Amino acid sequence: MDPKDVLVNVEARCKRDALSRLAGHAAERLDLDQSNLLDALMDREQLGTTAIGRGIAIPHAKVDIGQMWGMLARLSQPVDFDALDDQPVDLMFLLLAPAEATAEHLKALSRIARFVRSEETQRALRGASDAASLYGLAIGEIDARAA
Repeated sequence: MDPKDVLVNVEARCKRDALSRLAGHAAERLDLDQSNLLDALMDREQLGTTAIGRGIAIPHAKVDIGQMWGMLARLSQPVDFDALDDQPVDLMFLLLAPAEATAEHLKALSRIARFVRSEETQRALRGASDAASLYGLAIGEIDARAA
């Protein structure tokens, strides 16, 4: 993840709008078609929500890219994401994986889920004052847990 790929105060009215905004950023950064990327993310949501509870979602898809890519977004207002705990989502970790990635993709999803599991981490992410602070929290924690 690059500091440019951390967004704060993202405006979204619903799940599709939130995913569209993330897809737009990812498409621009990775030179992908935004519509195709949004379709891939929505297709994945049709299999079951990527909201993991406590206001967090990890939307993900396999696409035509060379390596794993991720971004973090904090929404300005939570949106309904069909979460099992019925909590609206305000923290989103988008993960895109190469089409052939399997184990690597699952390991990355697991790593993100472990990172956001603690209430302390959730509070810190929600309380970060800007994108740079949010990036520092995310990268520092994920790297520390990987070691």
